[in-house]
Amino acid sequence: MASVAQGDASALRELCGRYERPLFGFLHRAAGGRDTDDLYQETWLRVVRAAPRFDPARRFSTWLFQIALNLARDLLRRQVAEPTDPAILDGTSAPGPAGAPPDDAVAAAHDARRLLDALPAAQREVVVLRVLEDLGEAETAAILDCPRGTVKSRLHHALARLAVLVRPETTP
Repeated sequence: MASVAQGDASALRELCGRYERPLFGFLHRAAGGRDTDDLYQETWLRVVRAAPRFDPARRFSTWLFQIALNLARDLLRRQVAEPTDPAILDGTSAPGPAGAPPDDAVAAAHDARRLLDALPAAQREVVVLRVLEDLGEAETAAILDCPRGTVKSRLHHALARLAVLVRPETTP
């Protein structure tokens, strides 16, 4: 980061290459697939702007993901809820050409997105970081700027809620 702060483009390229996939995937999940490219670029712009203030005692990845998470949160706050077709949400229809069977991978991704969207933001963030990004409890707590116990609690409640959502309805 000291090199980036001094304008070393090769140091920035190295960081971008190292974190491209995990950062892009995180932003995609954290923002619900909305404006991922823009968020990715804005994250790196903020990294460059803030490079002189980076504390080398901190982990770079934690700092990077905090910037990305804040951008995703801001985007979600700004965006007006988009109308959603109830037939898609309840699983009676899938996006795509009329009458065409849904691709299994697309349907699974749609179901996962629907489940994540059903969680409150705080729980969704913990699931994305702990489960999907496979970050440790301490790093997740650092990114979210909350105690580890809060991470545990949010994850517990999120998983309980997801279990209810995926439990097949039983008919008498």
